[in-house]
Amino acid sequence: MTAVETRPAGVLAEAPGHRPFGARVKAFVALTKPRVIELLLMTTVPVMFLAAEGVPDLWLVLATCIGGYLSAGGAGAFNMYYDRDIDAMMDRTSQRPLVTGMVSPRECLVFASALTVGSTAWFWFLVNPLSAMLSLGASVFYTVVYTMILKRRTAQNIVWGGIAGCLPVIIGWSAVKNEVSWASLILFLVIFFWTPPHYWPLSMKVKDDYERVGVPMLPVVAGNKAVAKQIVLYSWVMVAVSLLLTPLGYTGWFYTVVAVVCGALWLKEAHALQARAKAGVTGAKLKEMRLFHWSITYVSLLFTAVAIDPFLR
Repeated sequence: MTAVETRPAGVLAEAPGHRPFGARVKAFVALTKPRVIELLLMTTVPVMFLAAEGVPDLWLVLATCIGGYLSAGGAGAFNMYYDRDIDAMMDRTSQRPLVTGMVSPRECLVFASALTVGSTAWFWFLVNPLSAMLSLGASVFYTVVYTMILKRRTAQNIVWGGIAGCLPVIIGWSAVKNEVSWASLILFLVIFFWTPPHYWPLSMKVKDDYERVGVPMLPVVAGNKAVAKQIVLYSWVMVAVSLLLTPLGYTGWFYTVVAVVCGALWLKEAHALQARAKAGVTGAKLKEMRLFHWSITYVSLLFTAVAIDPFLR
């Protein structure tokens, strides 16, 4: 029997006496939320190609990715440390390392602090000080503003808390150019308006989890129709913002075609979700996760186009 299997629901497990080395390593990796970091790096690297107008220095790309992983990983670990009480009560997070006892709270706090300090120093000395400050700002924003202040107090938590997830776009540009440009700010806004309609469908799916722990995600405090309406509104703004790069001269025909096609498919899914919500559809037939999964594909394709476009102009 594992610690999770013997732990009463909603109770944090005590650290077991024997914790296998391999399982411990996996637990510390899990603290960094690697699947989230995949998305962050997916937006960082293509922007470096756009900034370089071709292939950027590959060592710089590697250094930026390593620094980004360390920074985002530290923020993720701080998030798990602070949220360990509600993680124990939510089905979706009940097997996180602090809940199972595979990592102790003190170990997590030390680990998160080391990653944050290490990533800031890494960026400062191996990339540039501007990127280091942006990276540190993203980590502090996610830890303090989102996790500690917004998440448990307002239904707008993911809207403003999502700013932390937008900053890697600017970090990618600053790593190459050592400055912030309109191109990076536009892509920052694309991710800003992408984040709520990306996350709200998932929140609709696991609404009971958030309701149980008192976290006021929008689907908890508003009905499906209201949430779907917000998703459609944010989706239209996101697609419109994504098309600003071309008239401003930063991208050409290839990016434009991808942005239009992917944006149209996104809007089709968003409006379909709204139609089902308006019709009173609930449960599995609501199919809210269709938009969630498409949102990941959308941002992957869009930013791949950002990286390829400089070679076709």
